[in-house]
Amino acid sequence: MTGPPPPRRPPGRRLAGWAAGLLVAVPTLTTGCRLLDTDALTPVPQALSFLPWLILPAALALLLALAARERLLAGWAALVLGATAWCVLPHGPATTTARGPVVARLRVLAANVEFGQATGDLAAAVRRERPHLVHVCECDRSCVRTLTAALGASHPYRAVVDGAGSAGSVILSALPLTARPAIPAAMGMPGATARIGGRDVELRLAHPLPPLPGQVDLWKSELGRLERFAAEHGDSGPVLLAGDFNASQDHAAFRSVLAAGRLHDAARLAGAARTPTWPREGPLPPYVQIDHVLVSDDFRVHGVRFLDLAGTDHRAVLAELDLHAGR
Repeated sequence: MTGPPPPRRPPGRRLAGWAAGLLVAVPTLTTGCRLLDTDALTPVPQALSFLPWLILPAALALLLALAARERLLAGWAALVLGATAWCVLPHGPATTTARGPVVARLRVLAANVEFGQATGDLAAAVRRERPHLVHVCECDRSCVRTLTAALGASHPYRAVVDGAGSAGSVILSALPLTARPAIPAAMGMPGATARIGGRDVELRLAHPLPPLPGQVDLWKSELGRLERFAAEHGDSGPVLLAGDFNASQDHAAFRSVLAAGRLHDAARLAGAARTPTWPREGPLPPYVQIDHVLVSDDFRVHGVRFLDLAGTDHRAVLAELDLHAGR
């Protein structure tokens, strides 16, 4: 004789189980790639920008799996939730190993003015905040002319990649600069050396292509050039690398830049590693930090603030730094 058939699960529990499985899929893939230290292929680089927010679907998946009495699925969702939460912790050490007396105090501002549209508000912010160095992404020819006219007295030195639209960029300085070759890229990444407090500080503006579908390989390639720059200069003296990296701490290519030059994200050192800088326009509030000021171990960070500029979808980053003698 055969026994009675097993009781069928109520439809609501079956639906909860299916929903839990679907919800945990994206956090599983994205967090898995983060733990494996790979940006993989589309859609992983795009999903990594949302990594902190993936705690929400992972947590909901856990609740639904528990409601569905799916113990295996609940265990998996709990594992993914814990791993995602661990990945959200700030990346890298909380301080630098700067040595010797302080030889200069600096303010560094990094801003993407979105095709020059925020040029006027940036000029006002520079007059108000008085940074010594200003890294400006998407500064076209008109933007450069406007900033030169408005800030020529306070920031007479500059390194420029001349270009239209997003291809143009400029580093403005209140301190003398010696121009250095730009890092090759689709969008301008100028460079210079500044003599500050008796030390030669290598400056570069970062602006690799974004990881859009179809150009992820180009994005990785341009971040790879920044990585090579960091590796070549990280042990030879002070380095400041600032701009719109189109990458967050959750992208392996960005972490490689930090590791190659033993660089530190000023926002992380100031306790603001997860403060979002993009996008300021559109239906979503800012959800990811892709604008950074990176410093070598020669610096200590006093603070970081994020400025809203009218006309751009990026928040600017203002870092207050001490440069040490290094002895």
